[in-house]
Amino acid sequence: MSSMDLFEELRGKMTRRNLLKLGGSIATASAAGPLLAACGQTASTAPSGGNIWKQFSGTTLNFISENTPPSSAIAANLKPFADLTGIKVNVQQMELDSLVQKVGLDFGSGSAQYDVIYADPYQVLAPFSTGLVDLNQFINDSSLPKVPNGIGDFIPTQLQGAGRYLDANALYALPYDCPTIIWIYRQDLFDKYHSRMQSDLGFDPTPSANITWEQYYQIADWFNKNAKADVPYGTGHQAKQYDSLQCDFTDVLFAYGGSYFQNENQIGALGSAKPGPCQLDQPAALEAATFYQKLLKIAHPGSTSWDWDGLGTALAQGQVAMAPEWHEYASTVEAGKFGGKWGYSPLPKGPVRSANLYGGTGIAINKGADEQHQKAAWLFLVWATSPDTELGDLESKVGGGTPTRTSVYNMPQVKAANKYPSPMPNILSAAAVNEAWQPANIAMRPKIPTWNQCDTIIFTQLSKMLVAGQSPQATMTAIKQGIDKANGV
Repeated sequence: MSSMDLFEELRGKMTRRNLLKLGGSIATASAAGPLLAACGQTASTAPSGGNIWKQFSGTTLNFISENTPPSSAIAANLKPFADLTGIKVNVQQMELDSLVQKVGLDFGSGSAQYDVIYADPYQVLAPFSTGLVDLNQFINDSSLPKVPNGIGDFIPTQLQGAGRYLDANALYALPYDCPTIIWIYRQDLFDKYHSRMQSDLGFDPTPSANITWEQYYQIADWFNKNAKADVPYGTGHQAKQYDSLQCDFTDVLFAYGGSYFQNENQIGALGSAKPGPCQLDQPAALEAATFYQKLLKIAHPGSTSWDWDGLGTALAQGQVAMAPEWHEYASTVEAGKFGGKWGYSPLPKGPVRSANLYGGTGIAINKGADEQHQKAAWLFLVWATSPDTELGDLESKVGGGTPTRTSVYNMPQVKAANKYPSPMPNILSAAAVNEAWQPANIAMRPKIPTWNQCDTIIFTQLSKMLVAGQSPQATMTAIKQGIDKANGV
């Protein structure tokens, strides 16, 4: 099978946020190959009489992952790692819910079928952390390759969000992907109508974290009423009855000062096994829900049928002037007919802050695997998250994930790509997303063992509010009751 045939096969299997028409990042193969061979070698001392990367040659690893751009790139081109280590890696990609089920069965049986695990913070790390290796044992092992540039090279909020649970010192995963919701908008339309909007609305409409959500509503409504010749609707949303709806709403909830639980920042960063009573009955949460219902009433009517991919397609096709969307959809919109006409900003602020939902994940090692497989898996983690591998993914001709490491953003070729047309289209959103990742702006869902159940409760009730006219008060009450029951409160 040719690389392009494999790409088409992989793309047909993708379903979640990677459906950005990111494909499988197949071009990583040629772009990253020469760089990967040197990954980490200078940072370690090889065992006596051997190459530090070859000590587990002949081992076979099984890597279970959600369908994501980095995993598709690796699945399509494992030769550089095999050449470097002599290790064979079997990559299984699937939808997240299937992955969670398979990981749960694997841990429950103790079979250790999967050596490397895509550890979603909310659906894998929190409920299954006891089945994952604390990576500090490999970080401190002089016989193994070191993390290039050290652990400190990972973006700090991502290292905590994707890698830690309950214990601030334990590290269960290395940051692997980092989709984050930001404000994507048609720069050409904002330029064309700037003066008229500013005159009519009484404020500078230029997108930034200083624009409030109420002003966002006013801008969207202005586009609806004054720019039909250029764009059908001012705003669109990923408001399908699905996880995407919870994500879309959570940005507004946190911006308004609402929270799912007390100590939301702590629970989002380190997590909690017992988060306590749900806080959605508080005034800030009701205010956020009331605004969200109002906003969706003027949004593109397709919003309640769109997940992140439907919204990304609508943006690329010019159906909406702006939207809160995962930043990696930059590669989708820049590849469309309005390429070069896009702008990127952190999300608007509410009464409390700008809150930009982080959707990243780390890769971890199964504690049930034997010592040889665990150590071989560590070599894979180091390679897969290395700056060279991340650069190769970013350079992919079919689109790809964005780096989780500070050093990659500082590479001269990456900085030079921050203008259209760009060989790395996702980097066009880098300034906005790096601002979104700052501690004051990043939004993290509760890292709790029951989050999957809570998520379903949230988006089911929100959909009733948007589609069936359920009141914000009744919606927040129903969600609180469901979450409290799920957590035994």
